[in-house]
Amino acid sequence: MNRLLAFVLIVVISIGVVAATSPSLVNQVKLGLDLKGGFEILYEAQPIEKGGKITKESLIETAKSLEARANGTGVAEPDVTTEGTNRIRVKIAGIKDEAMVRDILKKPAELTFRSTRGCPASTDPTKTNYCKVELYGNDFKENGAEVHQTNLNAYEIAIKMKSASKFAEITREIAKIPQTNQLAIYLDDTLLSAPNVSSEINSTDAVITGDYTRDEATDIKNTINLGALPLKLTEKYTQSVGATLGKLSLQETLFAGGIGTVLILIFMMLFYRMPGTIASFSIIVYIWLLLLGFNLINATLTLPGIAAFILGVGMAVDANIIMAERIKEELRSGKSLLSSQKAGSKNSFRTIIDAHVTTLIAGLVLFFIGVGSVKGFAVILILSIIISILTNVFFSRLLLSLLIRSNVVKKKSYFGVKESEIRAL
Repeated sequence: MNRLLAFVLIVVISIGVVAATSPSLVNQVKLGLDLKGGFEILYEAQPIEKGGKITKESLIETAKSLEARANGTGVAEPDVTTEGTNRIRVKIAGIKDEAMVRDILKKPAELTFRSTRGCPASTDPTKTNYCKVELYGNDFKENGAEVHQTNLNAYEIAIKMKSASKFAEITREIAKIPQTNQLAIYLDDTLLSAPNVSSEINSTDAVITGDYTRDEATDIKNTINLGALPLKLTEKYTQSVGATLGKLSLQETLFAGGIGTVLILIFMMLFYRMPGTIASFSIIVYIWLLLLGFNLINATLTLPGIAAFILGVGMAVDANIIMAERIKEELRSGKSLLSSQKAGSKNSFRTIIDAHVTTLIAGLVLFFIGVGSVKGFAVILILSIIISILTNVFFSRLLLSLLIRSNVVKKKSYFGVKESEIRAL
């Protein structure tokens, strides 16, 4: 009786928890751009200065700056990853103005500070020829620019340099230039500001002054902070997915996966009877735990991820089928239900674990070597294997053992074995 009560409590509590929390778990799933709509850009990085080298550290720092720039646009959790030795992939889902975000992502790569040192006079008397690049974005400390208020209506930008001696030499020479002693700030080829340099600044601290409003000063500060990219980026590949197309893909994929899962559960219950019913319940718990684990690791669901999800359901079913078939073999040999359950579970355990471990190895290889969607597929596959072992090996075995030991189920026909198939001992 105690075993039956334990079985009922486990089933009822599990059903209650799954039913109560599943809607919120589904709503919390973060969708990728192929399901939600958005765009993906693959950048190739080159050194800003000729003869420079791309290091792992500079690539990572550039990726961080790109992510900060994307976050500054208000998009939800951009996915920025490095690939190989010189590539960065940016994925942003659920945006409305793709052109604006792409333009902002590109801006930091071309941040320069220029002067008129050694430049010929401009042919346009209304423009100054700032042809000499004195500083690049990576000459400034990351997030080193701040906005200070000088009075009620004016603001200035305080910046921090990496090299005081380099800044001193540049400002000393620029201060000597009559009339055009400015250090102009350019984004691409657009002049943002041209503050005057009146004397040498022998410090890592400098101030950009001018008649700036708060918004103007903040824009310049953000440009300097987010523009300090160690590398120059060139777009090599772009992909855009409309929100409508992404939503349609999600609906069709979930519909197909749902139909497949329901058919599998029906097959298990009809063909394997009691073990199949318990296996179906274990698979439902497995799907719930997979969703929970997915949200806990803050993963992004993509079409390859859904494929891995459904593949995991197939592996979970396979684990239960192996155990159920082993139990049926033991029953056909004439053993009792309890003896058959013990022997079948024991004999199937190694086969199931071997299959899961080999798949886990393949998943780990995909995760460490693969990139982009391949890595996302591997994450879901690895997670599904771990949860499958917990639910479809240990959990389903526990439930079946409790039910058999409670003596409620006594007929071998409940396990899909006919009396005519049983061999006398």
